[in-house]
Amino acid sequence: MLIGVPKEIKNHEYRIGLTPAGVSELVHAGHEVVIETGGGAAIGFDDAQYQAAGGSIASSAEEVFSQAEMIVKVKEPQPEECRRLRAGQLLFTYLHLAPDPEQTRLLVESRASAVAYETVTSAQGGLPLLAPMSEVAGRMAIQAGCHSLEKAQGGSGTLLGGVPGVEPARVMVIGGGVVGTNAARMAMGLGADVTIVDRSITRLKELDTLFEGRMKTLYSTRDAIERHALQADLVVGAVLIPGAAAPKLVSAELVSRMKSGSVLVDVAIDQGGCFETSRATTHQDPCYIVDGVVHYCVANMPGGVARTSTLALTNATLPYVLALASKGLKQALEDDRYLRDGLNVHAGQITHPAVATALDYSYAPPMQALAGLT
Repeated sequence: MLIGVPKEIKNHEYRIGLTPAGVSELVHAGHEVVIETGGGAAIGFDDAQYQAAGGSIASSAEEVFSQAEMIVKVKEPQPEECRRLRAGQLLFTYLHLAPDPEQTRLLVESRASAVAYETVTSAQGGLPLLAPMSEVAGRMAIQAGCHSLEKAQGGSGTLLGGVPGVEPARVMVIGGGVVGTNAARMAMGLGADVTIVDRSITRLKELDTLFEGRMKTLYSTRDAIERHALQADLVVGAVLIPGAAAPKLVSAELVSRMKSGSVLVDVAIDQGGCFETSRATTHQDPCYIVDGVVHYCVANMPGGVARTSTLALTNATLPYVLALASKGLKQALEDDRYLRDGLNVHAGQITHPAVATALDYSYAPPMQALAGLT
């Protein structure tokens, strides 16, 4: 199969879909790879490294899209990229379709097949292609929160860990999954007073054991979130419903009563955000203030540490790229029901139930949609 890797064009997005090492693995397996010139240069992967790995270099994104049978990216395709897709072509990337009706419409109109990293599942019930970026985003959430708490950024001027004689900041993490766990770990490491909120008692028990009681665990109710949000210096939104829009767990009215100079970091912004006052921002202009509360809602947080993120992501995605390239879409999805969960769009049909529900499309089960594919 001919695999194409275009340069990412989202604001301040320097990650790339394949590393030179990944290209080498694909070429060794008998595939061809074409990379847009300069695609990995910003994170230390230059064209010469890709060529040494057996890849070829294209002069433009148009050339990559026109040649490739499969496009491997990082971020959701921007409108101009969607319009370059064609029927029968395979796109493998993050999509986050539920809060993005325009992207969904364009992908449906393209009649391409789109497999989303964030809805591929595992036998253990996890999200293996979302996990590495969730680890990065969870750790970055505290880094961003610390910076946003500084007075010059509009924050209250509070040091997360305090100092002897001065109490530390209070941090509430909503969601005990991969993002929340990594955020809590970082916040605790800096000495903050951390409370993590989740709706799974089993998960709260696991976290209590993992952190040996050094972190408070709280069952998630409207009352619990309200009480702790009003006391918090930093709130991290780390909730996820695979494929679906994030629930709004902090209302605009509650934000209006929070402490002036407190900070909200919405890691769920890719799925629409879990704070009612959230709107997507960029690394170039990451924050805004509502009712005295600083909001950090960057939609591609891991892009801020693009080299680490690319290495972590491609470690996870490469086996799936190899499977799709070697077997073809239909056979790869027949053989792996967990990869099958990643199919969101095929030949003008929506093939993920959460996306169909969120955007009011008819749902076509993946294997039914693929029935005519040879």
